Amino acid sequence: MANACGDPRESSRSKRCRKLVWLIWLFLLWGGAAGLCGPRLAAQEQAKPETTGTAEASKQNTDRFRLSRDRYQKAVAYSRAGYVLHFVGVAWGIVVLIILLRQKIVAGLRDFAEARSGKRLWQSLIFVPGLILLLGVLDLPLEMYWHRLSLRYEQSVQGWGSWFWDWTKGELISFVFGLIAAWILFAVIRWKPRRWWLYFWFAAIPLVLFVVLIAPWVLDPMFNKFTPLAEKHADLVESIGKLTTRAGMPIPAERMFLMEASAKTNQINAYVTGLGASKRVVVWDNTIKKMAPGEVLFVVGHEMGHYVLGHVVKGIAFGLAVIFIGLYLAYRALQWLLRSWGERWGVRGQDDWAALAVLLLIASVLGFFAEPIGNGFSRTQEHAADVYGLEVTHGIVPDSAEAAAHAFQVMGELDLADPNPSRFITIWLYSHPPLVDRLKFAHDYDPWGKGVSPQYVK
Repeated sequence: MANACGDPRESSRSKRCRKLVWLIWLFLLWGGAAGLCGPRLAAQEQAKPETTGTAEASKQNTDRFRLSRDRYQKAVAYSRAGYVLHFVGVAWGIVVLIILLRQKIVAGLRDFAEARSGKRLWQSLIFVPGLILLLGVLDLPLEMYWHRLSLRYEQSVQGWGSWFWDWTKGELISFVFGLIAAWILFAVIRWKPRRWWLYFWFAAIPLVLFVVLIAPWVLDPMFNKFTPLAEKHADLVESIGKLTTRAGMPIPAERMFLMEASAKTNQINAYVTGLGASKRVVVWDNTIKKMAPGEVLFVVGHEMGHYVLGHVVKGIAFGLAVIFIGLYLAYRALQWLLRSWGERWGVRGQDDWAALAVLLLIASVLGFFAEPIGNGFSRTQEHAADVYGLEVTHGIVPDSAEAAAHAFQVMGELDLADPNPSRFITIWLYSHPPLVDRLKFAHDYDPWGKGVSPQYVK
């Protein structure tokens, strides 16, 4: 359930993927930053702190999200801090780019690269990694603060040495993909100065598909250890086999993996990733350790929903459609910005390496305003996967609705999900429906008792 609680307080893996996608499209303006998910349910019941009791005490009747008073206060504080940090981070990124342009630091970096070589290939090897590293270092204090916050609220157990090594690996990966994207972009700009946005979009399609394809094989193992789920949890694979048989679309055991997340985090999660031969379902070891077997099966059933309903492909198609529009807007905005401030910033034209920073500035602004669009699409997908998980486990998991509802209870309590996010925060930042809504929907979903045909699993 990628980022199971469905709020913007992403796991380190999600942040790396989002940053990498941002660098791949660079100025493609946003795209894969959004996840996949469903409409906010109208019948939301507000969560309130329990004077006594825990999630375990309410296990027999999980009709609403319950938190102890201490856990409630921590969830609210942690969530609010995450929201503030998100908006501060967006504003900081925009301000940093404007300062770097106004002070001609970007132009200076370009001049330095050009002074070292007259060949654009060698210039790019200096300028692009230099700009990425500069932005990464300037963003580092916010990332460090977020990790400190995660340690304080016991969401992360990753030491600072390991965290810095992950950050370094993320920067190195960004250098590689940033260089590739920049080479393609500026080659297209020089070739088709008035239609580069269209031709770059064509060029971006195979690049994006390639990254999605190789991520599970190459990128993800750089940050976490993955093993076949059958090696340590053959019984779970056998139970999952019953779900896949019922779904009529078997997911081979070799496509099921266990991620040893407990080395870095206390959170629980699962997700579906990859494309074609690399497509797979990943379950975190924390999920199996901290949930009952029936609850784990619902989580896997949810991920099966993404798999069976083709959400990865649909998500890529949606992202590329948004990028198509965004690239055109970026082209128009770039022309206006260069006419208005290009000379003051020392940017000679759209084929100047320094124009990369201008495009990143445009991407940051448009990406921010595109967040509600992508997250709205994402919530639709996640709701559909919830429905699928409820239907595919019905009759296999005893009292499947209660198992699903309690799975959300466990997720929310352990991951400190916001018990009452505002509607604005939900629309703008949530890639999943609020956990309170998901729990109540799971508890109440019963088409069989109402004589109604299930949506996906007949």
